[in-house]
Amino acid sequence: MRENWHHNQRLRVLTYLIGIAVMLLVLLWASLARNLPDAESLLDYETPLPTVVRGVDGEIVHSYARERRVQLQYIDFPQQMIEAFLSAEDKTFFSHSGVDFTGTLNAVFDYATKYGSGERAVGGSTITQQVAKNLLLGDEYSVTRKLKEMILAQRIEQVLTKQEILELYLNEIPLGRRSFGVQAAARAYFDKDVDQLELHETAFLAILPKAPERYGRERFRDMAVARRNFVLDQMVANDFVSAAEAAQAKAQPLGLVQQRSERSADAGYFLEEVRRQLIDQFGETAEDGGNSVYAGGLWVRTSLDVELQDAARDALRAQLLSYHGNRGYTGPVATLNPDNGDLHGQLASSNLSTNYRNWRIGVVTEGGGSPKLGLTDGKDYPLADAPSTLRVGDVVAAEPSGSGYRLRAIPEVSGAFLAEDPQTGRILAMQGGFDSRLGSFNRATQALRQPGSTIKPFVYAAALDNGMTPATMVPDQTFCVWQGANLGEKCFRNFGGGGGGEHTLRWGLEQSRNLMTVHIADDTGMQNVVQTIKRLGIGDYEPYYSFALGAGDTTVVNMVNAYAALANWGRMNPGTVIDFVQDRRGKVIYRSDKRECTGCNMDEWDGQPMPRFEPSGKQVLDPRTAFQMVHMLQGVVTRGTAVRLRSLELPMFGKTGTTNGPTNAWFVGGTPDIVAGMYVGFDQPRNLGGWVQGGNTAAPIMQRFVQETKERWTAQDFIAPPGIRMVKIDRRTGKRVFEGTPSNEPTAAVIWEAFKPDTEPPRSTRSDELAAQRAEILELIRRAREGVRANTSQTSTVREEGPGDFVEENEGIY
Repeated sequence: MRENWHHNQRLRVLTYLIGIAVMLLVLLWASLARNLPDAESLLDYETPLPTVVRGVDGEIVHSYARERRVQLQYIDFPQQMIEAFLSAEDKTFFSHSGVDFTGTLNAVFDYATKYGSGERAVGGSTITQQVAKNLLLGDEYSVTRKLKEMILAQRIEQVLTKQEILELYLNEIPLGRRSFGVQAAARAYFDKDVDQLELHETAFLAILPKAPERYGRERFRDMAVARRNFVLDQMVANDFVSAAEAAQAKAQPLGLVQQRSERSADAGYFLEEVRRQLIDQFGETAEDGGNSVYAGGLWVRTSLDVELQDAARDALRAQLLSYHGNRGYTGPVATLNPDNGDLHGQLASSNLSTNYRNWRIGVVTEGGGSPKLGLTDGKDYPLADAPSTLRVGDVVAAEPSGSGYRLRAIPEVSGAFLAEDPQTGRILAMQGGFDSRLGSFNRATQALRQPGSTIKPFVYAAALDNGMTPATMVPDQTFCVWQGANLGEKCFRNFGGGGGGEHTLRWGLEQSRNLMTVHIADDTGMQNVVQTIKRLGIGDYEPYYSFALGAGDTTVVNMVNAYAALANWGRMNPGTVIDFVQDRRGKVIYRSDKRECTGCNMDEWDGQPMPRFEPSGKQVLDPRTAFQMVHMLQGVVTRGTAVRLRSLELPMFGKTGTTNGPTNAWFVGGTPDIVAGMYVGFDQPRNLGGWVQGGNTAAPIMQRFVQETKERWTAQDFIAPPGIRMVKIDRRTGKRVFEGTPSNEPTAAVIWEAFKPDTEPPRSTRSDELAAQRAEILELIRRAREGVRANTSQTSTVREEGPGDFVEENEGIY
């Protein structure tokens, strides 16, 4: 060799070239392998999974997902599914060490022949290489990426078993229609689970890794069938199926289903509130942590009751449409700019839609005498009943009519509805407007509105805590306040100049008398009133009289929660939409009920008293005061401003409210099982019309809600807490009586009233009764002279004048 080396120049040159080539390969390998991801990271890799949301009954109601993903274990994949993918992608998978060199050489040859043509060459990647690409490297099209892929594939084979690699691959491979993994793809293309797929369907999924966005489209159907049949032939060649089975599968059509949205309850406002709270708690994406909303695979149990939610949605919509009446088209839902490109595409990207009846949301593409409506399918249709004010780019609602569509109007007026379990604070239903698809603004939790007379029960509660009783007599007379030299004296008076006399607290609440409320607030002390309102979570107000009449802003969720505390003996539970959250492995990582139960998990009973949970919530009101208020508010339904709800024949309490203008119409109330609150009003407050009041505009929402879910409501009445004495009194005078039988009839003279010990009124005398009857007769005569109709069904209006002006119009039985 030494002699040849000295005399043979060709040998020396060849040796140097080989050495240089080896050194270059080593340097190339070192440069490529130096900064590669660690293959061992796949040992701890967790598939990004969506968050699954369940309702109060445990059924899935929604998922938060930007991609379709479902994680299965290796044993969950049907053997035929594995064989189909091996035949299509890597038939030597179980024998190679990560790289199929024959396939690689074919890929190199294909790359060389296509170089410079712009056409992408065949990859030649094994399943292991595809795992390296999808999970560690990315989809860059280059020779260096392919070399890195080969190095990583061999490292992966040293870290993971073949079964673990296949499990990662079948869970992660992108297969089109936003689906990753075979289970998600089976749902997206066939609406089946993987164990329900037939042979021809399994073979179709196996062709998707080559061109996932092509084979699933109708215009490439012939290409997809040809490729599917090729996979079936490969399965026959690999002895996975018989020729007869393959022939039968080839005879089947593709059978793809239309793309469908994920199953979801129609509870957009509720589910968006859940999503917002989850993101605040756990983060949004994988970068925010392992339990993020869009990657952590959380399982969330919520308090959503789908039946009640549907009823709440329908009841609110019905009232909004009823108020809208025959007003016709009032303006577009939104406006798109034609200068920004195709209006159909803009409409599709806006995500505006509605699920009301068969209505569709479209965009006006042509105006004038022959307007056209464009839909997200890219087509235009004739639009009937279109006013001349319609402009190109207006987004409107329409329903099918003949070969086109007919314009329909989304009500301009809006509102909100929320129902809660008073014993736990769990929110059962939430509707924040006509349709969450038209806008995400949730009026149940985000809209600040003036509650009007629905605030009065808490003014009265402060009075009961400060020495008054339901039978205390209060003047229904003008009340004046000196506001300083600049503003002078402000006087409250009854609208129309009427009023006068004294009445019980109960009567003042049932008939929603503003003047009586101001007198009560003054006698109690406005500082005590606003402290009570604050303690119940309604709002933090200054001690001004107008706040006793509902001038302060609050939300529906706050009002419902406060009324729920009344129904729960003064114990308030925070309103919650999430019961608990589990991670992908089932471990509970959050629960709203944080009470501990010492001894509940002991192995054996120790003979001591049974361990029990402590009462939930915080005591914010005297239980006796809370019950007194509920008992008085039942009178609002029996004979007061919410008398229309009496026909429901339930032990219901509640209060209506109407703010000045009127701009808001409210009702809040319920039963021992469910408390609900609702309002109707324009987003930019303006006059709803002189006829509008809480009793005829908001209370019907509650009426429809109960009627639609009547089987969910029980006739069980409210239970009095310890320390309450039920006493027979004269309803008009508030004095105690010992004769007669109390009745729930609206015009009953004798009723049961709730008192705290030693606060019961004295017994009435015959002279008291005669004086009361005489005063009532004189009052009727005076009203008749003033032209005010007085009978068993009477309407009166009271107004507080000046800043913070409020109106409460009362429908009740005197």
